[in-house]
Amino acid sequence: MTRWIALVPDNAGLSGYLVEGDRVLRHATGSSEEAVLAELGDAPRLVRLGDGPPDKLPTGILPKTGDTLSALEQATPPDIISASVRLWIAGALASRVHWDGVICATQSEVTHWIHISAGEAVSVQTVLTPRLVTALGGAATADPDAMADTLSRPERLAAHLRQAEISGDRSALTGHLLGAELAATRPYWLGQEVLVISAEPAPHMTALAAQGVPATALAPGDLVASGLAALGRALELTDG
Repeated sequence: MTRWIALVPDNAGLSGYLVEGDRVLRHATGSSEEAVLAELGDAPRLVRLGDGPPDKLPTGILPKTGDTLSALEQATPPDIISASVRLWIAGALASRVHWDGVICATQSEVTHWIHISAGEAVSVQTVLTPRLVTALGGAATADPDAMADTLSRPERLAAHLRQAEISGDRSALTGHLLGAELAATRPYWLGQEVLVISAEPAPHMTALAAQGVPATALAPGDLVASGLAALGRALELTDG
C-alpha cells in the first residue's frame, strides 16, 4: 500500500490530498504546487490530476492505463469535462456498482449533463446556466412557474428574461434560465435516474422533481475521498 499525493486543480488554485489506502490523511489548498506540497509533506508517488491529453468519450470513468486521471473530451458537440469533475463521478459511482443513469454536475460557471452506462461516460451536454444566472443577477432559488413556462416554450427565453428583468423578479430570471436548460438537456434526464452533484443542488432537484425525475443530491466535497480511493486502486496504489 503506497502513500501518495493527488494534486487537483480547482477554481481557487490547487487542492492537494495525502492518501493512504482508502483514507485521505491530509488536505491542503494553495495558489501553487510548492505551497500545497509544503503543507502535505513527502510521499513516494505524486499524481497530478488533469495532466496529459484528455481521454476521448466514450471512455471509462477510471483509467485503465497511465499514471493520472485526465480530463474528458467530446468531439461532437465539442466539450471538456475537467479531471476534478471526473473525480467526483468516480466517487459517486464507487458505491453504485453497475449504475446507469445521468450525472448533473455543476462546477463554477458550467453544468455538465453526463450519460453514464456500464462504468463509462458515454456523452455529455454542457450548459452555461450558472454563468448566465450570475451575469443577469438571478437568485439562488428558481421560480417554478417561470421554469415551467420556458421549459414548455424555450423559444421565448429572451422575451421571458426581459419581462423578469423589468419586473425585478430575480427568482424568475433563474427559473427561466433553468427551464431553458432542461429543454436543451431533455434527452439526458427524460426517463433516467439523475445524480445531482452540486454545492447548491436545490434548484436542479426542484426542477427534476417537478418533471417526475428520480434524483439524488450529492455534495462534491463528500465524493473526493471515495473518488481518490477508487483512483488509487485503478493506478495500483492501494489494495483491493
